[in-house]
Amino acid sequence: MLEQLNLDLFNLITATSESASGIIALATVVAKRMILIFPLFTVACWFWGAPQNMMRQRAFACKTAYALVIGLTISWLIGYLAPHDRPFVMGVGQALLDHEPTPSFPSNHGTIVFTFVFAFLFWLRTWVGMVFMIPAIAIAWSRIYLGVHWPLDMVGAFILAAIACGISQLIWSLGGHKIQQPITQLYERIFGSLIRKGWMQP
Repeated sequence: MLEQLNLDLFNLITATSESASGIIALATVVAKRMILIFPLFTVACWFWGAPQNMMRQRAFACKTAYALVIGLTISWLIGYLAPHDRPFVMGVGQALLDHEPTPSFPSNHGTIVFTFVFAFLFWLRTWVGMVFMIPAIAIAWSRIYLGVHWPLDMVGAFILAAIACGISQLIWSLGGHKIQQPITQLYERIFGSLIRKGWMQP
C-alpha cells in the first residue's frame, strides 16, 4: 500500500517530457544550491547578534551540529541495513539530476534541511523555523521533481530530523553542553583580532 502511494505521489510530482525547461532549470538550482543557506545562516548566528543573545545562539549552533551528526548517522544506517532503490534505478521516471545509485531512504538532503528547520523552531526563533520551512519544502519538492527521490524519502527525512533534534536535546541536557565553552574559546583564539575590532561578537 505504501509503495503504491509512493509511486502515485511520485508520478504526480515528477517532471515529464512536457515539463517546461525553465522549471527544470529552477528545480536544478534549488536541488543543488539552496541547501547552502541553512548552514550559512547558522554560522552567521554564531558570529553576530545582540550580545545578550549570543550564548543562546551558540548553544543553538552546537545542538544543531549534534543533531546533524545523529540524523546523518541514522540515515546511513537505514540505507545500509534496509536499502531502498531510487526511482531511476527502478526504471521509474527519468533522472534529470546526476546522482549515484545510492539508497534513497531517507533523503540526506531532506534530513539536513529539515534538521535545520527543527533546530530553528526548537532552539532559535519559531518564526525563523517557519520561514526556512519554505526553502526546505522547495528542496524536497525539487529532488522528487528531478527524479532522484521518492516522496516518502522526504517524509522519512522529516521524521528523522525531528527525532535527531530530540536526541540532541537529550545529549545536551546530559552533559553535551560542555562542548560549547571550548569551542567558543577556540573561536575567540582564531578570530581574536576581528572580535577586538568589533566585527564579530566575543
